[in-house]
Amino acid sequence: MKKNLFRFVLPIFMIVMMSSFAWHKFYVSVTQIDFVPNKKRVEITSRIFIDDLEKALEKRFKKKFYLTSSREIENADALIQEYLKEKIKISINKKPQSIEYLAREVEGDVLIFYTKIAVSKKINTFEIFNSLLTDIYKEQQNIVHVNINSNKNSFLFTNSDTNQKIDY
Repeated sequence: MKKNLFRFVLPIFMIVMMSSFAWHKFYVSVTQIDFVPNKKRVEITSRIFIDDLEKALEKRFKKKFYLTSSREIENADALIQEYLKEKIKISINKKPQSIEYLAREVEGDVLIFYTKIAVSKKINTFEIFNSLLTDIYKEQQNIVHVNINSNKNSFLFTNSDTNQKIDY
């Protein structure tokens, strides 16, 4: 009798225990920003999970993207660039900058984007706006590492905190 009770109670207990620990996905992107004086430019590398970006693009543009697959839509790069320009903005010395898209590559389940900004003057102030994926995930966190004029800073951007300013 005890054996049968144990066989019945143990599986129910295990199911109840496992269901109380719901798996929660972690929503994060990482961006590295470096000023390269000898090239007179700021180089920006952003890493975004493919499935999260695809969800944001599909919401924004109302179409399936099939990123990194053989079915990827023809104008995916142009639409990705449009989305990135909307979600990442940089001002140098209080002037909005044009971010030039260079390339993208896949690393596992992450898309890596390479962009740059031409810089002709000394950087005195650097302002960053980053709202990547906050339109689809309230818990989204965007980590940005900045290396300018030999000063390193790291910032956490969230749905409620999308702007940072650095004075040099």
